Amino acid sequence: MLKFSKMHGLGNDFIVIDAIHQSVELSKQQIQMLADRHWGIGCDQLLLVQPAESAEADFRYRIFNADGGEVAQCGNGARCFARFVHDKGLTDKTVIAVETASGLIYPELQSDGQVRVDMGPPRFEPAAIPFVANELSNTYMLTLPSGPHVEISALSMGNPHAVVRVENISAAPVAEWGPQIEAHERFPERVNAGFMQVVDHDHIRLRVYERGVGETQACGTGACAAVVSGIRRGLLARDVQVALPGGCLHISWPDEASNVMMTGPAQHVFDGEIEWPIPTQS
Repeated sequence: MLKFSKMHGLGNDFIVIDAIHQSVELSKQQIQMLADRHWGIGCDQLLLVQPAESAEADFRYRIFNADGGEVAQCGNGARCFARFVHDKGLTDKTVIAVETASGLIYPELQSDGQVRVDMGPPRFEPAAIPFVANELSNTYMLTLPSGPHVEISALSMGNPHAVVRVENISAAPVAEWGPQIEAHERFPERVNAGFMQVVDHDHIRLRVYERGVGETQACGTGACAAVVSGIRRGLLARDVQVALPGGCLHISWPDEASNVMMTGPAQHVFDGEIEWPIPTQS
């Protein structure tokens, strides 16, 4: 049997697996089955807790989307990862150094139960996102297959993001434009599409269509990307409350030379076991 925990950060839900004390090798198809909300456990992403590969880190953190594809970063997942390793007795540290495919991050457990995460610096160079563009710009025009010309900000928070400003988040064409932006040819590794409504300089509303998942209740890196894009466009202050469908995150970017800081909750739902090895559908 394979032991797991179900967790969520503002409704963005995860299967978290201790791959330190269990031998875990998952195929893409098995991840898809685990993530399926009818045939498996159900999740937006699956998180693996592994031993660190470098002396600077305490753990290694791997993230798989519901479609089975591995990605480099997940902000809500980082908070749940930190809560998991601490609550399961894998560490007694409150500041944890965690390896990801995009570099080290440092989640910090707060006394009020929130988790603060140093998400590292944003990257704007098109090649680093990756995004096809002739030159670096704060915004770009993207022509969608269905016809509309959409202004976006493009940046990386360890994973690629496109941010669209909208007047009313409730009426935003997330279901229509989200998959078109996600799979747009100018994003060779696909992209997370964020739809941002600026309420005032300190407050935005946000919906995110995540690559390989669809629209989720919350996206931590998406919140970071939206705030950074709003700051660079002169729309936002340096500390911003982000209201997502699942709840609120606090994002801070003190200055252009600083890392982005994210603070929010991480909730344990239940522990369980599932048949192992996981049978594959024929």
